[in-house]
Amino acid sequence: MATKKHIKNNSKKSNKIEPDGVYLLKLVLYFILGCLWIRVGDVVVLPFGLLIGILFASHDNFQIDRKIEFAVLFIAAVLSFISPIGFVMTIG
Repeated sequence: MATKKHIKNNSKKSNKIEPDGVYLLKLVLYFILGCLWIRVGDVVVLPFGLLIGILFASHDNFQIDRKIEFAVLFIAAVLSFISPIGFVMTIG
């Protein structure tokens, strides 16, 4: 009697492809997050949005996209610190 060999199919890795619109929306949201600052009193200013954005970006699936998202966050934080384009929430 002939035996049948069962060929195991290598599980195909599912390539997660984001549409361009979703990727652009994520970049815009990271830019807005990078512009958020918290002012405590008159002197102390903290980059609240940058910290939250880093937390969100660190849980992204793609390593390459994560680097781009970090760059967008840092550029937005620096631009909003230098020029008055950011959102500042005052506490106290």
